[in-house]
Amino acid sequence: MGIALKKPDDEPGAAWPAIVIGLFVAFGGVLFGYDTGTISGILQMPVWQGLFAKGNVNAEGDPQVSSGDESLIVSILSLGTFLGALTAAPVADFFGRRLGLILSSAVVFNLGVILQTIATNQPPFIAGRFFAGYGVGLISAMIPLYQSETSPKWIRGTIVGAYQLAITIGLLLAAIVNNATQNRNDTGSYRIPVALQFVWSIVLCGGMLVLPETPRFHIKKGQNEKAAKALSKIRRLPIDHPGLVSELAEVRAAHNFEMSQKSSAGYADCFKGTIGKRLLTGCALQALQQLSGVNFIFYYGTSYFTRAGFQDPFIIQVITNTINVVSTFPGLYLVEKLGRRGLLLMGAIGMTVSQFIVAITGTAAGTTDLSAQRAAIAFVCIYIFFFASSWGPVAWVVTGELFPLKVRAKALSMTTATNWLLNFVIAFSTPYIVDEEHGNLQSRVFFIWGSCCALSIVFVWALIYETKGLTLEQVDELYGLVDKAWKSKEFRPALSFHEAQNEGGQGMSMRQMSIAQSERRASQAHAKDVSYAKEQP
Repeated sequence: MGIALKKPDDEPGAAWPAIVIGLFVAFGGVLFGYDTGTISGILQMPVWQGLFAKGNVNAEGDPQVSSGDESLIVSILSLGTFLGALTAAPVADFFGRRLGLILSSAVVFNLGVILQTIATNQPPFIAGRFFAGYGVGLISAMIPLYQSETSPKWIRGTIVGAYQLAITIGLLLAAIVNNATQNRNDTGSYRIPVALQFVWSIVLCGGMLVLPETPRFHIKKGQNEKAAKALSKIRRLPIDHPGLVSELAEVRAAHNFEMSQKSSAGYADCFKGTIGKRLLTGCALQALQQLSGVNFIFYYGTSYFTRAGFQDPFIIQVITNTINVVSTFPGLYLVEKLGRRGLLLMGAIGMTVSQFIVAITGTAAGTTDLSAQRAAIAFVCIYIFFFASSWGPVAWVVTGELFPLKVRAKALSMTTATNWLLNFVIAFSTPYIVDEEHGNLQSRVFFIWGSCCALSIVFVWALIYETKGLTLEQVDELYGLVDKAWKSKEFRPALSFHEAQNEGGQGMSMRQMSIAQSERRASQAHAKDVSYAKEQP
């Protein structure tokens, strides 16, 4: 199956509308990637340093922003994204996934861009970083939510994974623009990279104005007719088509079963039963994605390579970002070929080996040695390949698939907020643990990232379930019936929520319904065999 766009024969309707919609919405990742990536180069621009250094100078007498101010300027975006991700759930559940994305990018994100563009000193620039981050946080939680609720199950992993591809493209664009403007002798050196973000926001808003709301959001709100019309647009089927009616009936029945357990779903429900297990899995997955060290390279890569004496640090940053983009494509293929669990395991092993080699090389030979520089850069690139082809896209895929409809927005906002919380911690603490005047870890910081990658291997084996090829409703069945992650590949969905609803199974547990339906089907099959045998001469 892989990344091929040919839908299975048993899937009703057209495939291309859902694919185009999912891939377009992924474009929002460009806002995410560009906004996080542009600061790395801006920090090293002489004009920006001269305006924002507040009188501080380095050993050569040139203006230089202090480590404390640099830490605040970089990490305040992550604090904003953390708060934005947490508030994404009420925004997405009240306004809807579609309108929520429009408001987040057109109003909140653009306010941050305006403040950064007009700033000539730290306070408005820091405020702009916060509001831009708040908008990115909202967007980063709502895009996988929108994608997972509109994508067909057979290509959902590739479509949601494309969000990470857009993030990498944003990072690459930031590196290219920074490299192009770094030598300007006016404020355009940093204002041009910042102001370009208006373009990405306008593209996303323009597209969302014509795209439909997700059918599952309409079902959550009890708007069954609107859900049918939305799914009709996505599948290109008439509202009364049997395939469309059947799909909506199953989604509606699954939601009714969820709500039959409790009339409303609050945040406390996210921590109970199998949903709590899934929330723990999603939060830990997003945390380990950050602790792999990838944003150390993309936030502080230019600064680190400059201070370590590497030649052409801006070019190195362009190279690493290019590898990040190109390496995401194998991940989009493998996420449906190897599955989520296998790809995450492969990536964790490759990242662990690469990070430890970078740490050992930099510590033993030093970064001023040319051969050591080349070896370190080579294995940083190899690490980026493994990250971009596995943990980069698959973390968003898995968290987008984990949760039932009644708590999906709430739980997904918390997993995304975990990503941004660790992002903030790493962004804020890195200057203190790496720079000479503080922790002075230098290349030894890669031992920390390598250890976290090693922990990721154990985590994937113990807690990541294989969800490839399942509908979002069948993922509920998977977690309800399979209690060990390493047994999940043996799971085959058998439960129909629609059948259970018609048979009066609302009072049963998921396991009881599955057993009852299996026994009924076996009985029907036996009756058919007996009837066929009697008809034979």
